[in-house]
Amino acid sequence: MSISAQSVKELREKTGAGMMDCKKALQECSGDQEKSLLWLREKGLAKAHKKSGRATTQGFIGSYIHSTGKIGVLVELKCETDFVAKNETFLELAKNLAMQVAATTPLCVAPEDISVDVLEQERQIYTQQTRDEGKPENIIPKIVEGRIKKFTQEVCLLEQPYIKDDSKRVKDLITETIAILGENIQVGRIIRLCLGEDAG
Repeated sequence: MSISAQSVKELREKTGAGMMDCKKALQECSGDQEKSLLWLREKGLAKAHKKSGRATTQGFIGSYIHSTGKIGVLVELKCETDFVAKNETFLELAKNLAMQVAATTPLCVAPEDISVDVLEQERQIYTQQTRDEGKPENIIPKIVEGRIKKFTQEVCLLEQPYIKDDSKRVKDLITETIAILGENIQVGRIIRLCLGEDAG
């Protein structure tokens, strides 16, 4: 079917995708804007996973200071090129991630960053709690693993529900941005300062 230039323009404005990609999406979805948007998103996310191994040497340090002036956050957000590092969508992501860290106080960026000692300590606590609840010994390990998974989702930035849309996790938000910008994006370091708290 024939796709108008206006339809392509509208879809491009909504998604940030290339003109040819937008045209192909509209052709595949019989001109339906919403279906085309979903089609592009699915294709983009598939591409995003392929980009996840590429080197990230550029980026931006996002910051957030709470209105009270008592909480401050720095987030190192990395990408592949200086061009993307200056892109509004990328800068917005850095700002939103800093706000996320301020609101949720993650211990680390990803599950693999949690120390073995911390995990073992939590496992022992959950095991004792589950035992105290009177659960049968044979199902305690399964319950404990479920609680460890929940703990990981709470303390790892990438696994947390996104504060502006809890239907997605922070890592999903980053993957969507990779799909839009076409570059690998990674969170480096996070620093959260709270007035009066001991940094150690």
